[in-house]
Amino acid sequence: MQRVALVDLGMGNLRSVERALQRAGEDAGAPCAVVRTGDPEAVASADKVVVPGQGAFRDCAAALAGGLGDALRAQIGRGTPYLGICLGLQALFEGSEEAPGAPGLGIFAGQVVRLPDGLRDPATNEILKIPHMGWNTIRMEREPEGPLRVLAGEAAPYVYFVHSYHAAPAEPSLVAAVAEHGPHRITAAIEQGNVTATQFHPEKSQAAGIRLLGAFLAR
Repeated sequence: MQRVALVDLGMGNLRSVERALQRAGEDAGAPCAVVRTGDPEAVASADKVVVPGQGAFRDCAAALAGGLGDALRAQIGRGTPYLGICLGLQALFEGSEEAPGAPGLGIFAGQVVRLPDGLRDPATNEILKIPHMGWNTIRMEREPEGPLRVLAGEAAPYVYFVHSYHAAPAEPSLVAAVAEHGPHRITAAIEQGNVTATQFHPEKSQAAGIRLLGAFLAR
């Protein structure tokens, strides 16, 4: 049975992610043993790595400093499948406007930027709230080659978001899926090689999220 390291950054409800992974593995015929851990050695020995998180980027950067961040970089570098959720996506970049000077993992060039204030709903002209919270549709920007491909055949699948910041990659082709908050385009997911990461929460996204997690576990 494959071992999945569910990385504990001290942020967010890991139990909901753990339950969703276990259900997705069963549904996809890819059962897994999920280990919640902040131990670099446990991360380094896992078959797959999942990094979730909700909260402040500075706290995330602090949690990833030292051995844990090094273990994640090494796992990604050797081709181990990585799934980032929310902050687990944002942490892949060099830094964030939310916490100037706090370094991310630096796997990809680019910054995490705040959603603009004052956005208006094109239909009602009402000011849209920040954070962007709740159900929204996503649109694929290209044909994904990794786990995101299970959502590519759907007509605008609905997924669940909770965030005020999103990634602005230096290389636009890294973006696999987008969402719209009024007129503003949001990076909803990125994918490259063994790395898949979503700004939305698969564990809160019902059937679409379970399919995505299952595809990740079955890869």
